[in-house]
Amino acid sequence: MTAANVVEAGAGGTAGGPGEPVLAVRDLVKHFPVRSRGLVRRTVGDVHAVCGVSFDLFGNETLGLVGESGCGKTTTGRLLLNLIKATSGEVVYAGRNLVELSPGQMRPLRRDLQLVFQDPFASLDPRMTVNEIVAEPLRIHGLFGSGTQGRDKVRELLKLVGLNPEHGNRYPHEFSGGQRQRIGIARALALRPKVLILDEPVSALDVSIQAGVINLLEDLQSELGLSYLFISHDLSVVRHIADRVAVMYLGRIVEIADKEELFTKAAHPYTQALISAIPLPDPRKERSRKRITLTGDVPSPVNPPSGCRFRTRCPKFANVLSEAERRKCVDEVPALTDRGQGHASACHYAEAIKLV
Repeated sequence: MTAANVVEAGAGGTAGGPGEPVLAVRDLVKHFPVRSRGLVRRTVGDVHAVCGVSFDLFGNETLGLVGESGCGKTTTGRLLLNLIKATSGEVVYAGRNLVELSPGQMRPLRRDLQLVFQDPFASLDPRMTVNEIVAEPLRIHGLFGSGTQGRDKVRELLKLVGLNPEHGNRYPHEFSGGQRQRIGIARALALRPKVLILDEPVSALDVSIQAGVINLLEDLQSELGLSYLFISHDLSVVRHIADRVAVMYLGRIVEIADKEELFTKAAHPYTQALISAIPLPDPRKERSRKRITLTGDVPSPVNPPSGCRFRTRCPKFANVLSEAERRKCVDEVPALTDRGQGHASACHYAEAIKLV
């Protein structure tokens, strides 16, 4: 049985013809209520976790979603799969808005949309063998088959991700971190998906193990035609694997562009600061480079700043803009505007500069 036999076309409908996005996200919003303490718990505010996020994910593409911890990356990934209900907005897959679907209506579509978790150990049931873990989604969706058919599927899935099928009777604690993440990937592939949401899939692994898992993901994408949303805070990893990159700050996407365009011509001050913090392998270049340092802490998502959310830490706002220009940053929310060649940024005074 070949990899193509193991991971066939999903059952959730046709998603994305030529030039059409597999997944289209429009004005996605998620606010979590903040409740008071005591016997009568009232809603006293909202955590603005995701605020008006829009992007497209195309076939056989890897879109990197990057930003600091707490910016809303993981929440966005779970909203795409309808694991948590959106406050508003659209996530369109196969012509259907997933936000409006009930759990029962989502069930057949879940075969096409799968999640790989950040912590491979926490996401695997320690009481189940690897064979049982990989077979579980097949059994739930009635795809395990009869006789040896299901067992053969599990063996081929383990081989596909570089694991020895003979070790399928072992338990998760008997494997290394990298091997456990491969088990998680095999489980995600069991239902023959079209889209994988990869939530920090290598952040818990050693650097040498990270390379092996990333190479595996690239090989699987090439062989199976998968689309990835790759969530990460590590820009070096994202630059290696992504085709396009979206940068997120405090619940909003502030810049999105082709990988090389973004890393060489970043236009948003926040993106510029992130890229300038990436270490360079050449010590002389590292010592002589200009770094952009951010001051202050990330504002609370319960009470985000008015206008541009980044202005409280923006070096351009603090040191370059006039009083009139600053007033615009305070009063007006910058729109995510296309600057050409699919390079969009959300800054009133965006200016591309070369950093690396």
